[in-house]
Amino acid sequence: MSFQSVNPADGNTLGEYDAFSDADLEAVLAEAAGAGPDWRGQDVGGRAELMRRAATLLRQRAEDLARLMTLEMGKPIQEARAEIEKCAWVCEYYAGEGPGFLQDEPVESDAGRSLVAWQPIGTVLAVMPWNFPFWQVFRFAAPALVAGNTGLLKHASNVPQCALAIEAIFVDAGFPAGVFRTLMIESSRVAGVIGDPRVHAVTLTGSEPAGRQVAATAGSHIKKSVLELGGSDPFIVLEDADLDLSVEQAVTSRFLNTGQSCIAAKRFIALEAVADAFVERFRQSVEALSWGDPLDETNRLGPMARADLREELHRQVTDSIEQGAVAVTGCEIPPGEGAFYPPSILDRVVPGVRAWREELFGPVASIIRVKDEEAAVRVANDSVFGLGGSVWTRDSDRGERVARRLECGCAFVNGLVKSDPRLPFGGVKNSGYGRELSHLGMREFLNAKTIWIR
Repeated sequence: MSFQSVNPADGNTLGEYDAFSDADLEAVLAEAAGAGPDWRGQDVGGRAELMRRAATLLRQRAEDLARLMTLEMGKPIQEARAEIEKCAWVCEYYAGEGPGFLQDEPVESDAGRSLVAWQPIGTVLAVMPWNFPFWQVFRFAAPALVAGNTGLLKHASNVPQCALAIEAIFVDAGFPAGVFRTLMIESSRVAGVIGDPRVHAVTLTGSEPAGRQVAATAGSHIKKSVLELGGSDPFIVLEDADLDLSVEQAVTSRFLNTGQSCIAAKRFIALEAVADAFVERFRQSVEALSWGDPLDETNRLGPMARADLREELHRQVTDSIEQGAVAVTGCEIPPGEGAFYPPSILDRVVPGVRAWREELFGPVASIIRVKDEEAAVRVANDSVFGLGGSVWTRDSDRGERVARRLECGCAFVNGLVKSDPRLPFGGVKNSGYGRELSHLGMREFLNAKTIWIR
């Protein structure tokens, strides 16, 4: 089998890459296992310095890496550049803060001295998605490697060039052989890697079905797992919201990365008192968005990453309309080549409509109208997902009260949901478990070892 790199803007094949043979896979697993002892025994300052070098290389190669991302999965070029910069930021963050996160923590007990020592768990397998092909990997790799773990990357099959480019960053930064390797393997072989005794934990960012499979496999082998899965984030517009700000941020949150983001706002829950005004302003802003060739600096949206993803999104849209939702704008597959889908809005989404209960992973916003704040919270929490959510109001205290009631891993008041190296990131319910980023993300793959000394 080979992995094809296909440009979703025109359907042209960019390259083909052979899958690992069994012997290839065995060699990489052995290399990672062999690298582990020396890597974790290295002074953390040395590991941090290598991560700083990785940040430098990311910035030096930013234009080439951004273009590669745009060609391989369709991300608008300006957003691709921003993604590379964010990767450099997370590398620098853990290079600077990581050594402090790893310091022993003294604890008062009946011992003469007792402490918690934070020690690396071993080799961590990362199963990563295509939508943020660099960021998702680096937000795992930066804390994990600085902590002294080794990393194996099984990237999405449609971004093989991005996967190899990431490995090259670590190699060229001077990381020892085997500390970070890309596995060119099919999804069907992931379970075998998780079960290998030389792999000690797994982290996955992806779909709910994939998360269930990975969690079940890891659990059967009594191995730690962290899951960041789907989301259907609520965007609550209270009657006292600043409409200029909320509409501007609604457009950004829903249509960033052509709507292909787990933490994008997907359900726009507007109080009846302000719903008409919000929807009309939102419609005008959405219809003003430019979309097309992702290499064109003026386009805000590019193609979806694959044609099959577009087809599934459109089925969700058409089913929702048949079930009673109202198409405000877009909602049609355009003519021409490429996996393009216009920025779209569905209004008057109600229970029983697919857009109410399912994640729409593409450039489609769902409007839900509610009577009051209490109803807004109830609707926001009426979801199997619990990744993020936001509240929009001129009263920040009120916003905080509502945010605390949302069943999600991160809640924002008058700001769009985003990841930040300084803050923990992850979900609840079917959006997964465990945390990435901050000190909590680093410690997910550390052994909190108690040391008791008389």
